[in-house]
Amino acid sequence: MGLFDKIFGKKIEEQIEDNQTADIFKFDLADLDAVAEADSDLQADDLVSVATETPVIENQQPPITVVSEQFVDAAIDMPIKPVVIPIEALPESVVESIPESIPESVSESIPEVTTPVVETPQEIEDKYEKSLKKTSKSFGARFNAFLSNFRSVDEAFFEELEDTLIMSDVGVDVATQLTDDLRHEVKLQNAKSQDDVKRVIIEKMVDNFGESGLETSLIIREPLTVMLFVGVNGVGKTTTIGKLANRFKNEGKKVLLAAADTFRAGATDQLVEWSRRSGVDIVVGKEKSDPASVVFDAVKRAQAEQFDVLLIDTAGRLQNKDNLMKELEKMGKIIKRELPDAPHETLLALDATTGQNAISQAKEFSKVTPLTGIVLTKLDGSAKGGIILTIQQILKIPVKLVGLGEGLTDLENFDEALFVKGLFQDLL
Repeated sequence: MGLFDKIFGKKIEEQIEDNQTADIFKFDLADLDAVAEADSDLQADDLVSVATETPVIENQQPPITVVSEQFVDAAIDMPIKPVVIPIEALPESVVESIPESIPESVSESIPEVTTPVVETPQEIEDKYEKSLKKTSKSFGARFNAFLSNFRSVDEAFFEELEDTLIMSDVGVDVATQLTDDLRHEVKLQNAKSQDDVKRVIIEKMVDNFGESGLETSLIIREPLTVMLFVGVNGVGKTTTIGKLANRFKNEGKKVLLAAADTFRAGATDQLVEWSRRSGVDIVVGKEKSDPASVVFDAVKRAQAEQFDVLLIDTAGRLQNKDNLMKELEKMGKIIKRELPDAPHETLLALDATTGQNAISQAKEFSKVTPLTGIVLTKLDGSAKGGIILTIQQILKIPVKLVGLGEGLTDLENFDEALFVKGLFQDLL
C-alpha cells in the first residue's frame, strides 16, 4: 500500500460541488509571489514577533564562557579546559565582546519562555494544515486551471502538466519523472473524468514522495549529541537553534549553545538572549574572532561538564564564498578530532519562501559538509512548500524540522503524512 492509500484511503469522494463551480482565478498567485519575494529579501535572521509578557530578571543569566581569540590549529594540541568567568571580572578588552545589555530590538523580538505546554496530535495537525494553506491554494489554483483547459488526455496534456508541475516548485527533474510515470499510470487506471485524472496525478506524486525511505527523526546520541547548523543569512537559523534549545531543556536535557557566527553583527546578541530566556549555557567569542576557536572550546566544555546536547550556530554569508566553506571544513575537523562520530547532525536551514533557490543552496553546502537533514523555515508564510518534494526525492536529504509559525513551540518535527494532507487539502 502506497503513502497515498495510507493517508487518504483507496476511495475518494467526488470533488465537492463548491470546488467544481469555484472561480479558480480568484486566488491571486502574483500576490503570493510578491509576498514570498519580500520575505526572502530579509537580511536579519527570522526573528519572531511576539510581545513579552514576563518581566526580565537580570540575575538569571546562565553562565557564559568567553573565548579569547587564538590560533585554533595550535590550540587543538593543547589540553585546554574552558573556565566560566564572571563577566564583571573580565579584562576590559574581553568584556567588549559580550554585550553589557541586549539591544532592545533583539530582546523584544524573542518570546519569553513560559511553562511548556504539550501539544495534542490534533493541534499539530491543525498547525500543519494552516501553515500549508498558501501552498495548497497555489497548487489547487494551478491544477484546476490546467485541468479545465483539457478535454482529452493526449501528448499536449502531458506537456502542459509538466510545465504546471515545474511552476508549482516541484523542480524540473521531479516534474519530468512524474510526467513520464503518469503517461503509463493514467492509461493503466483507465482515468477518464477530470476528477479521475486529478486523483491519479496526486496519488503518483504522493507515492513517489513516500518511496524516498529517508529517516526524518533527529539523531540523538549518548553521552553527547553535537548538532551543527548551517545556512545563509536571513533563513531563521539562529531562531531555530533557540527554539530547539528550549525544547531540549524542557525534555530534561542539559544544553549548551556555541555562538560561532562571529561575523554578523547581532548574531551573538540574539543567541545570548535565547540562552538567557531558555536558561541554557552558551560559549561566545570576541567579535570577528576565529569561529573555530569557539567550536573548539564549546566541545571541550560540553565534554568536561557532561552536557547532553551541543548546538552550534555558524556564519551565514552567501554559500558561494570560499572562506565560509573553508570555515565549515575547519569546524568539522575540530569536532571530529574530539568526537570522531560527530557532528551527529549537520542541519541546513532553508527559507521555504525562496523556492527553487533553496535547492542550489543545499547543493552548494553539501559539497563542503555532509548534510544529515534540512530545517525548512517560514513554511507558514510561503506558497512554495512543494519544494519539500524536490529536496527529498532529488537531493535525498531528509527534511527533519519545519517552521510552522513564529511562536516558541512552532518548530515541529517533520511529519510526512501531515505534510501531504496539508499540501493537497485544496485539491481533494
